[in-house]
Amino acid sequence: MSSLPVSAVLATWLDAVRAGHVGPDDLADAVRGEDPRHLVVGLPDREVAELVELPGALRGPVSLALPVPGDLTGLGGPPELNHAALEAGQAVLAGSVALVPELDARSVVWRAHRAAPAPYVDERESASELRLALATVTQRLVDLDVASWSPEVPDLLLNLRHRPPLPLPPVLDPRRRETLERAALCLDVVDAARADEGGALSTHEVARRREALADLDRAARRAVVGACTGRHDR
Repeated sequence: MSSLPVSAVLATWLDAVRAGHVGPDDLADAVRGEDPRHLVVGLPDREVAELVELPGALRGPVSLALPVPGDLTGLGGPPELNHAALEAGQAVLAGSVALVPELDARSVVWRAHRAAPAPYVDERESASELRLALATVTQRLVDLDVASWSPEVPDLLLNLRHRPPLPLPPVLDPRRRETLERAALCLDVVDAARADEGGALSTHEVARRREALADLDRAARRAVVGACTGRHDR
């Protein structure tokens, strides 16, 4: 189980191609994974493109957006992009173009939108915030006896080093890789905990748990955005 969004995978591989460490075919294979097909539609100079064409079609710094209602992390507008990215929960930005994935059972369509500059999310700062959030939220969940109503959560927290590898470029900076692994774990914890409201909990306990999970989710999303900020412009 991994909650690393496909847009994060695309952003890291785009940056690796620009650095000359991997080729466009490697990017396409990693992003596609086991999906039947990925298509890119609506780019400024071509209506339909394949993943392998993206590195040559996109210009400007690469960044990531992982918005939720009330928190447009990684987005700077315009409203059309914000709405589409909120619907998908993610987007990849490259200069003035944003790609928003639309997923169905047969394919993934990356739809291009016009993008305004997004607020910068510092990689080191967001990684530090995630480490702090993981420690504090874990204690808050322990205090709420999370294991009694969602036993898979402590299992996830104890098995960071025994999880399947993420589909990231082999040359990715180890610090960023560690941040993405930790953030993916936290997103999985949030998903697992939110799947079961815990029937024996009081209304006050439910509210405290939701608040703790929202804090962890916010920190994890910001850390992923920070770790996926590209280092190589084009």
